[in-house]
Amino acid sequence: MPAIPAMKETRAPGATWMAAALAALLAILPGPAPAQRVEGDRAAAEGVYQAEVQVRSQGESDRRAGFARALGQVFAKLSGDRNAANRPGIGDELRRAGDYVDSFDYRQDEGVSPSTGAPVYSTTLIVRFDEEKVDGIAAALGLPVWAEPRPKPVLWMAIDDGSGPRLVGVAKSAAARSVLDRAIARGYRLGLPSGSAAEQAAVGAIWRGDAEAIAAISSRYSPPMQLVGKLYRSGDAWAGDWMFIDHGKVLSRWSSSDRNARRAMADGADGAADALAARYAKAAPIGEPGHYTVAFTGLQSAQDYMRLVAWLRDASVVRDARPLGANADRIEFDLDLASGLPGLRRVIDAGLLVEDGSATSGTAMFRLR
Repeated sequence: MPAIPAMKETRAPGATWMAAALAALLAILPGPAPAQRVEGDRAAAEGVYQAEVQVRSQGESDRRAGFARALGQVFAKLSGDRNAANRPGIGDELRRAGDYVDSFDYRQDEGVSPSTGAPVYSTTLIVRFDEEKVDGIAAALGLPVWAEPRPKPVLWMAIDDGSGPRLVGVAKSAAARSVLDRAIARGYRLGLPSGSAAEQAAVGAIWRGDAEAIAAISSRYSPPMQLVGKLYRSGDAWAGDWMFIDHGKVLSRWSSSDRNARRAMADGADGAADALAARYAKAAPIGEPGHYTVAFTGLQSAQDYMRLVAWLRDASVVRDARPLGANADRIEFDLDLASGLPGLRRVIDAGLLVEDGSATSGTAMFRLR
């Protein structure tokens, strides 16, 4: 949140120290530390609260931008919403993503230029976020959360490159790498059928979109969820037709098309994630965003004031804070809250503040411990 501006001094007894504290600068908190690794380890993101992004360098400005992109990925995985970064309040959190980083690491990746065949190198930033802080932001801002553990649907995918459709079983998992990796990026995993002769015969059911037949042949696998897709040539592009089945019910159908087969295939995982999140991600109710008058009591020193300001600065729901007045051990703020007073109450640090039941009409009141 923006720096809290200085407030005109009041003449109430005991407020002299408070007026001086309003002009003090907060100490800069230490930043996240790079992770310690041993020789031979390969840094990689694992789980919902970790993400990796490519960066131009290991410089601070590129790292901070990478933190923001990585946190956007984490919110997308946590909620199942690929557009989570566009939700109200999330943009503010992305701008201070470094405050939520637990540790980070770098990895040097080698590839091959598609045009020259020469080796090319890229730098990947791996970021691990503090789970409790991220969960706090999600709760305070009303971000839907797709609870863990998450299901691992079975991918029934057939590909026709012009020589006839063939089922992609576990032995041919490399052919499905883009859709499997995209599922991981969206916060879940896909399984593959064994590819037995009986299962190979199911290609016809996949091609005609027979949900009942696929659900029946997939009954030996758990959970009873299937991502069914066919990928085929369509002019100078690749086309995919998909459906997602949950306990025998088709939740969604969609199509994809791209000149690049890997991208057309990856869209299957996106559609499945969208269907799963729509069904299973839940958001806690929050209040209306806006300006609220909030009073804090129990402040006995400049140090108490600075503790309060530090907390307001870091609270995910506080978009801005403007001091309104102070006297004795009390200070009153106009708080711009992203999710109203219910959101503020969700992120209250119980070790620092407790809500005071003697609040006056129109003003919430909290007492500093």
